[in-house]
Amino acid sequence: MLFALLLVSVLSATDGGTLDEGQRLFYNARYQEAAALALPLCTAEPADLAACELATSALHFQLKRALGDTKDPGKAYPLCAACSAIMTTFMDATTRGQTAARARLAADPSDDETKFLLGKLNLNFVWLQLGTLGRKTGWKEYWEARRSLDEVIARNPGLLRARVARAWIDYIVDTRMPRMTKWVLGGGNKKRGLSVVEEVANNASAEPFVAAEAIFALWDMQVREKQIPSAILTARRLAREFPDNPDLAKFLAANEAQATTR
Repeated sequence: MLFALLLVSVLSATDGGTLDEGQRLFYNARYQEAAALALPLCTAEPADLAACELATSALHFQLKRALGDTKDPGKAYPLCAACSAIMTTFMDATTRGQTAARARLAADPSDDETKFLLGKLNLNFVWLQLGTLGRKTGWKEYWEARRSLDEVIARNPGLLRARVARAWIDYIVDTRMPRMTKWVLGGGNKKRGLSVVEEVANNASAEPFVAAEAIFALWDMQVREKQIPSAILTARRLAREFPDNPDLAKFLAANEAQATTR
C-alpha cells in the first residue's frame, strides 16, 4: 500500500513537471512540441484534463500557423498539407477531454476545476471552428462553456483562469459578432473583458502560467484595439519571461522601430 502511494506521488509529480514544460513550450510558441508533451497525458487512463486543454490549445495554434496569413480559411484549409492531421488529433483530444470531464461532473457536479476545464475545452473548439476556420458550428459547446464558466465564477471567483476564459467570451462576442448574433449569444462587453484580463495579469498572487495566460490575453486584446504603446509594454513584459517566442520578437521589432521613427 505504501509503495502504491509513493508511486502515485512520483507519477503525479512527473505529470506536473511535464505539463509545466508543455506550458513553457506553448508560451514560447513551440506549439507542436507542447502538444507532443501533453497528448500522452490526455490519452492516458484516466485522462489528465489539464493536459487535454493544453494539447487542444497548442493544436489550435499549430493549425493557425499551418494555415498562414489568409483571409479565406475555407479555401486555404483544403490546400494545407498538415491541417487535416492536426484537426483529427485536435478533435480526438477534445472528445477525450469532454467525455472524461462530463463523466466526472456527473459524479461530482461541484468540481469547479473540472467544470472550468470542460468550459475551456469547449471554447478551444469554438474559437477554432468559428474564429480560425470561419465555420458556423459549435453553438452547443459555446453555451455549455458559457454556463460552466458562469457557475464556476459565481462559486469560486478566485479561479482566475475561469475569469480570463469568460473575459474572452465578453470580448469576442462584443467585437466580432453582428448585433443580432450578439443578442443570440447572450451579449458581450469588451470593456469588461479587457478590465478582467488586466486585473488578472496584474494579480501578484497568480501562479506564473496563470498570469502568463492573462498577460498574453491582454496583449492580444491591446493589439486588436490598436493600443500599440500599451501592447509594446505588455509584449516586453512577456518577452522577459518567454524570450524564445518569435511572435513577440516580431511584434516588438516592427513596432518599436516605428515608435522610434515617429
